[in-house]
Amino acid sequence: MIFESHAHYDDDAFAEDRDKILAELEENGVGYVMNISSDLASVERTLALAERYPFVYAAVGIHPSDTGELKDGDISWLKEQCRREKVLAVGEIGLDYYWDNVEHKVQERWFARQLAMANETGLPAVIHSRDAAKATLDVMRAEAPVEKGGVIHCFSYTKETAKEFLDMGYLIGVGGVVTFKNAKKLRECVEYLPLEAILLETDCPYLAPEPYRGKRNCSLYLPFVAEEIARIKGISAEEVIVVTEKNAKRLFGIQGGR
Repeated sequence: MIFESHAHYDDDAFAEDRDKILAELEENGVGYVMNISSDLASVERTLALAERYPFVYAAVGIHPSDTGELKDGDISWLKEQCRREKVLAVGEIGLDYYWDNVEHKVQERWFARQLAMANETGLPAVIHSRDAAKATLDVMRAEAPVEKGGVIHCFSYTKETAKEFLDMGYLIGVGGVVTFKNAKKLRECVEYLPLEAILLETDCPYLAPEPYRGKRNCSLYLPFVAEEIARIKGISAEEVIVVTEKNAKRLFGIQGGR
């Protein structure tokens, strides 16, 4: 079944039909959803979704663009949430120098703290890195390596940078952007990467693949991503789905069926 490794179904974009869409996922081959937190409020919403739906799991963490108001006590609270049964990752955490609405040093401090939290709780990390490849690698290297590894979500760098992350034990998240006409660099990365290093993701409600580009994204569109990866690598979409499911279950520690 399809493993959706990065979704935001707690987002307001799904306020009117969230239950309907989630009910449709299993009927259309999506067997697992990792819902990813971005701020403190979304942690609460993500935990609630994981409790309600058997196939939804949670990642707990604070997006770099939301770290400006973080306090030490928030990290203690987040660490407590990481002990919950269906919390399988710390994320999304990292650096975002594109929007640049939080000072770089502040982002880096909380990125390091949350990497440490991943190690302390024995969870993999879901990492957001935009226009900050070197800084992201620097922080990751300065900290003790995350024992459980993780995934570089919505990968947007070169294949040379991909190799550096792979060498650190991280997987690469590939979503709808791979179907865009101007995504040459990402397609080169997908061609380079072993299939065992790739996870399928949407980042929904953002970054819908062709032919839905510009519209609200959801996990029902993941077959378009799998098909493009298959085309690039000269294999079947079914093989992409099977192997990426195994990759995700291995990373997040899901044994057998849910």
